Amino acid sequence: MSTTASEEKQSKRRIKVPHTYVILFAIVLLVFIASYLVPAGTYDRVKDEKTGRTVVDPTSYHYVEQTPVSPFEMMKSLPQGMKETADIIFFIFICGGAFAMIQTTGAIDSGVSRAVIGLKGKEKIMIPLIMFLFSIMGFTYGAAEEVIVFVPIGIALARAMGYDDIVGVSMMSTGAAIGFSGGMLNPFTVGVAQGIAELPLFSGMGLRIVGYIVLYIVAVVYVMRYAAKVKADPTQSLVYDVMQEDKGEKAISTDVDFTSRHKVVLLVVALSLGYMVYGVMKMGWYIVELSTIFLSMGIIAALVGGVSPSNIAKSFVSGAKDIAFGALVVGIARAILVVMTKGQIIDTVISALASLVSSLPGSITAVGMFWVQVIINFFIPSGSGQAATTMPIMAPLSDLVGITRQTAVLAYQYGDGFTNQIIPTSAALMGVLAMGKIPYERWFKFIWKLMVFWILAGTVMVLIAAIINYGPF
Repeated sequence: MSTTASEEKQSKRRIKVPHTYVILFAIVLLVFIASYLVPAGTYDRVKDEKTGRTVVDPTSYHYVEQTPVSPFEMMKSLPQGMKETADIIFFIFICGGAFAMIQTTGAIDSGVSRAVIGLKGKEKIMIPLIMFLFSIMGFTYGAAEEVIVFVPIGIALARAMGYDDIVGVSMMSTGAAIGFSGGMLNPFTVGVAQGIAELPLFSGMGLRIVGYIVLYIVAVVYVMRYAAKVKADPTQSLVYDVMQEDKGEKAISTDVDFTSRHKVVLLVVALSLGYMVYGVMKMGWYIVELSTIFLSMGIIAALVGGVSPSNIAKSFVSGAKDIAFGALVVGIARAILVVMTKGQIIDTVISALASLVSSLPGSITAVGMFWVQVIINFFIPSGSGQAATTMPIMAPLSDLVGITRQTAVLAYQYGDGFTNQIIPTSAALMGVLAMGKIPYERWFKFIWKLMVFWILAGTVMVLIAAIINYGPF
């Protein structure tokens, strides 16, 4: 196929697929209509004395007066969503600006060039190695939004190796998702859920490790097959046209001098990233602190790299401007949850799904729990938030239907983790795509088959857990 024919094919495909903003607004419109049709209801929230967390009272669901969202309130949900996610939106702007400042020094280009030369003939180990390293971040401290900051480096490496931007993003984002979903030591998902279910912290490690290995192997094979296809024929890339538009911007040459100044700039970057990881794990840092680190890193690295203050400012503005489309997606996606909250229909959906699960027979109940958590994750993408909302319901329900609480936790863990790689309500995913300038609909086309594989694997793992009476140890 000629390049022209390929580009025409890409153009036709782009016309058929709605813009990311259109897709998200369509979902906002659907939940707006649902606020008129779905009965309003709510659970009472109480403080759990054992964990200190605010959780739902599983016996307290009750209907309340219908609160349908007006058309004006629906439109208001868009700026409200941006307000609620302002910290993440500005984090993305700052990351884009910071990396643009560093890019101006030429250090990233030269560093990636040196890495490519070092990996010559060993390119195939890059994808599994990077995915493994990021999976460690996922299962130790629940890395999610933190992955955003690494995306430009991942894309630079992928392009230099002859792959595309989706490979660069998936190495890091999907890699972290493997660990996050495997959750062996994830304090924000498994730790919270087991605390609510009154299980020993991080117990049941054996089966979780098996699940993690399965997820890792499936994901690595999936990404490597796509990468090989793109390397053999770049026009097969799902973002071929997008990459052509900024070909010069992210192109990396393997014939670049690696100077002492470049080494110092990269040292500043490495120390900053190391300090960030330390702050997240030991000091409880989150978005505001990470934004501070990256803004400081960008300025210091640019100064060390010999960039003038005026050019530093210009590069920051340019980097922030280039990332605006994706940054605003995060706020638009949050509007979905804003509308559902105002319509008081989230708890109604949860109650209905819990009732459905309780009617399932035997071990199938565990599978039902898993699928329910998958659905709920669209509405409550926060791992700890979903645990606080659903585990007080699912833990006693598991007692009633004769499956172990550890199985209920596993069902929650997988249900919460997998679909964070595909749902548009996940701020972490939308932030990663924003940083990589990958349209959501293109990412969806790439990732949906992997999600099917993961969900099928999760179904089997939860069923096995139910059959073997998966216990606390």
